[in-house]
Amino acid sequence: MDFCLKPIGVIRSPYRNVAECPFQGRFSREDFIIELYPEYEEGLKDIDTCSHLIILYWLHKADRERLIALPPFDRKEHGVFATRSPHRPNPIGFSVVELLKVDGRRLFVRGLDALDGTPVVDIKPYSSKIDCVENARIGWFEGVKMDEI
Repeated sequence: MDFCLKPIGVIRSPYRNVAECPFQGRFSREDFIIELYPEYEEGLKDIDTCSHLIILYWLHKADRERLIALPPFDRKEHGVFATRSPHRPNPIGFSVVELLKVDGRRLFVRGLDALDGTPVVDIKPYSSKIDCVENARIGWFEGVKMDEI
């Protein structure tokens, strides 16, 4: 199987190390810039009509050997595929961000948990009509109080 993942840009972030990042991008109030490489600028046509975007990014500092995670919300071990741990065989980050402004091939967004220099893998428009699944759940996460996160 021929498989190649090619970055389309880079994230400019106020976070310089993992300790500074929130557990989820949704908890970040910081602003970020996503810089697309010039050859992908045409793909941004009409992106300014979107209020929110799905950003997929490569967690380049993650440990790709881990299969067990210890989430900060639970403190019990779970398989990485039952968690959102950045440490996993293919460390793809996923965040729904608010699009604040578009300036050429630069997207100004809020709601990421990525380090400065993180490679961007893809961008997709977010739709609450398509992407929101009501009553979705993570069994082990049910007892977590969101105000404790």
